[in-house]
Order: sequence, then structure tokens, then C-alpha cells
Amino acid sequence: MQLPPKVTERAFARLAEIGASDQGQALRVAVEGGGCSGFQYEIKLDAPEDDDLVLEGQGQKVVVDQVSLPFLADAVIDFSDELIGARFVIENPNVASSCGCGTSFSM
Repeated sequence: MQLPPKVTERAFARLAEIGASDQGQALRVAVEGGGCSGFQYEIKLDAPEDDDLVLEGQGQKVVVDQVSLPFLADAVIDFSDELIGARFVIENPNVASSCGCGTSFSM
């Protein structure tokens, strides 16, 4: 059985910081075809849909659509604040290879 992705406290804290739920928004993490390695992540603020998987913490929500869910099994959604920039990152054990841009991968 595949486990749903996990969201770190740091990612939920960042969503709280930007007031996502106050605006009725959740962090949507989706996997789409494309990118230089075959798949790419789309990460954006969006309203939850009825059939989304909803992960909640600190009063915030992260949502994943049913099509993207198998690609994100056992993944960890985190927030990274480094010199190169602050961004949401996904540690995904299903990825066979990724490219230098960090947003595209193959399975």
C-alpha cells in the first residue's frame, strides 16, 4: 500500500506565515508531464477541490489531486530557506533521476 506524502512542520509554518488559509487557499502540489526529464512539479496556492487529498497542520492545508497522488507516494513536502532562495521542495523516493533545475524528474 502506498503512503500519502508527508508535510513538514516547516512547510506548514511557512503557509501560516503567508496567511494561506486566511485567504481560503491551500498549497497545491501536482505532478505534470513535461519538463526536461519527463515530469515536473507544479506547486501553487489554490482552492481545495472535492476529490483532493487534504493534509492539514497548524491550521493550514496542503492538497494533492488524485492523478498526482501515486507519483507522490511516501514523498516529503518541505520548505527550504537557503541562500539560493526560499521555496517549497519535494523529497520524492520514487524519482529515478532529476535534472539540474530541480523541478523536473523521471520515474
